[in-house]
Amino acid sequence: MLEGLMIGLSTAFSVTNLLMVIGGCLIGTFIGMLPGLGPMSIIAIMIPVAITIGDPSAALILLAGVYYGAIFGGSTSSILINAPGVAGTVATSFDGYPMARKGQAGKALTIAAIASFAGGSIGALLLMIFAPALSTVALLFHSAEYFALMVVGLSAIAAFAGTGNVAKALLMTLLGLIMATVGEGALYNMPRFTMGLMDLQSGFGFITLAMAMFALPEAMYLVLNPARSKSADGSSSGEIKDLRITREEARKIAPVIGRQSIQGFFIGVLPGAGATIASFLGYAVERNIAPREEQEEFGKGSIKGLAAPETANNAACTGSFVPLLTLGIPGSGTTAILLGALIALNVTPGPRLMVDEPQIFWAVIISMYIGNLVLLILNLPLIPYIAKILAVPRNYLIPFILFFTLMGAYIGQNNATELLILVGFGFVATILRFADYPLAPLLIGFILGSMLEDNFSRAMQLYDGLGFILERPMTLGLLVLALLLVVVPSYRARRARLRAEGVADD
Repeated sequence: MLEGLMIGLSTAFSVTNLLMVIGGCLIGTFIGMLPGLGPMSIIAIMIPVAITIGDPSAALILLAGVYYGAIFGGSTSSILINAPGVAGTVATSFDGYPMARKGQAGKALTIAAIASFAGGSIGALLLMIFAPALSTVALLFHSAEYFALMVVGLSAIAAFAGTGNVAKALLMTLLGLIMATVGEGALYNMPRFTMGLMDLQSGFGFITLAMAMFALPEAMYLVLNPARSKSADGSSSGEIKDLRITREEARKIAPVIGRQSIQGFFIGVLPGAGATIASFLGYAVERNIAPREEQEEFGKGSIKGLAAPETANNAACTGSFVPLLTLGIPGSGTTAILLGALIALNVTPGPRLMVDEPQIFWAVIISMYIGNLVLLILNLPLIPYIAKILAVPRNYLIPFILFFTLMGAYIGQNNATELLILVGFGFVATILRFADYPLAPLLIGFILGSMLEDNFSRAMQLYDGLGFILERPMTLGLLVLALLLVVVPSYRARRARLRAEGVADD
């Protein structure tokens, strides 16, 4: 390991590779800020560029820099305009955007930058230490375990329900699961619920749905309620105040960052999990373990609610390289594209990569830490200027949000029909928000629905029925954990309500 580290250090700190890290981080950060593009699109576009570089180490460092740079930068649009740049930053908007509306956009961006840096850096350290051992753990997960893991992800609805809204959250989750069934099925490649429209053959696009659930209703809210563009004290929500976090705030988020760096990394190690599930679970866990008085702050501008998903998604991004490099198994759609790039560069990922190509394996790991440091140095000085986007007058901000919303939906599928779907869903989402229905559970159900169905179908075929639940202890354990994640918060909410009623009676 020490010999490999020395080889990796000499490779990663070459002038060419340092430039690749910086270039990849810059491109990724910029792309991550734009809703609809995301790392998958830009990495696919840059594969021919990477191949022309010639050196596999430099090419992979560049593409990896784009990947975690996009995850790092995706929080910006989530915080400032409630339009998640990538799937892994959806949970960031739940508390990041309310902070921006309170006039704390600079502080929110600072917390996101620090949490992202810490999650990515700790993840890189864990990757360096545990990559060989974790590759064997990842092999223990089969379709049955992945199905149970998706159920655990769905159990995060309790974190977004709020007191007394569990029934509404369950209803929205079911709606998201139903929407995930549109398109080709898992068992048979036959279109379902497409109403004869070819444009729905591949189902609804995630970016379109994310924009419809968050960005478009926000633009409508700004039109219907001009006071929404003001903070609680009546000042502009774009006013740049103190960008620094206090010592007390640092003490609050430090344990959150520590927990979610580890949890996010290990979730990222599992092929198929990725940054999106890690961010949702990170948010859910931190809300459920927070003191009762702090739980009420989640969804209203909690610094813990912002730090948790930002740490988890960056740590998971790093963890997803474990199955890619050690097993040759892509952990997400983005790492699947990276796998294609490796093959195009005549590099065979797998258990022999550390032995046959140590300069590639260790250089990529070390470049991740360098890249996270570069991202922090690049982003922190720019926060005052980035945050000024909220100082734009409302008359100009609304068209700005609408432009990026429509552009993101169109680029995501390259299909004009997506614009009609966006407007239709956006109108319905606005009505649901007026009716006080949480929209996050719908998006969770939609994201996890297809993966849930795929793994459930495979498990049913392999074990000829539901017997896999009892035959595989890990599956049963994960399902019990999911049940506890739903029941315990509901029980705590019920006890709090009964206690309040008792005080009222007295």
